[in-house]
Amino acid sequence: MVTGATGAHGGAAALLAIAMGAAKVIACGRNEESLKDLVKAGQGRVVPVVLSGKIEIDTARIREAVGSGINLGFDMVGGATDPSATLAALRSLAPRGRLVLMGSMSAELPISYMELMFNSWEIIGNFMYPNDAYRRLLDLVRAGLLDLAAVKPRVYSMQQLPEAMDAAAHANGLECVVIAPQGQSER
Repeated sequence: MVTGATGAHGGAAALLAIAMGAAKVIACGRNEESLKDLVKAGQGRVVPVVLSGKIEIDTARIREAVGSGINLGFDMVGGATDPSATLAALRSLAPRGRLVLMGSMSAELPISYMELMFNSWEIIGNFMYPNDAYRRLLDLVRAGLLDLAAVKPRVYSMQQLPEAMDAAAHANGLECVVIAPQGQSER
C-alpha cells in the first residue's frame, strides 16, 4: 500500500512497487483523477482508494480493497498537516505489518502504544534513499520492468526556474518537472 499515491513521489512509489514485483498495490490518495492515471499505468495490479480524511472510513476502505490487513505500507504523504491518512495506513496493517514513513508530514503522529504493541506493528522512519538507488532504478528501466511512459514531464529552461519550482511544488500524480539545458525547453 502506498499512502500519498496521488503525489509525484507517491505515484512513482506505486509504479516502482509494480516494477519490483508486487502482485497488488493499494494506491491511496485524495485526487481521484491521479488515482485513475495510476490504475491505467499499473498493469492491472493497482487498486485505488480515494481517501476521505476520516480515519475510520479510510481504514475500512483500505482493508476492503486488500481483503484483509496490509503487510507493508509506504507512507509518502507530502506536506500533510493532518495525520489522518497516515493513521488510516497504520490501522490498515495486518498483525506484524510494517509501515515505512518517508513523506514530509508536519503534524504530530499520535500513536497508541498499546495498539502498536498488541498488533506487533513495526514503524520505520526513512529519510531519502541509498546513494545507489538511481542505478537500481535505471536497471529496472533497462530491463523493461519499469515503463516510464506514464510519467508526464513538464520541461522548463533555467531562465524559468521560479516557474519550474512552483510547478514542482504543485505537481500531481505522475507529473515530473525537469530543468532542460538552455534552448531545449518545451512544455
